[in-house]
Amino acid sequence: MGRCYTCGNSYDKTFEVLKNGSSYVFDCLECAIAAIAPVCPHCHCRIIGHGVEERGEIYCCAHCAAESGAHGVRDRAAVR
Repeated sequence: MGRCYTCGNSYDKTFEVLKNGSSYVFDCLECAIAAIAPVCPHCHCRIIGHGVEERGEIYCCAHCAAESGAHGVRDRAAVR
């Protein structure tokens, strides 16, 4: 039985996430997101998708990147 890194819950269905050489055990995706998902420097939401990267910063979307001074960024939306 594993113990969740975020909440400390002991649970028989935990899972392990490896990130940058470190190992984390979680009991749910909510705890994993709270612990290891990056935070948008503009709106402060957790980034659980691809995000947009500009000058070493990861933003949740092109709008937040542009609001923070990025130029020429766009979301990765498929054009049909």
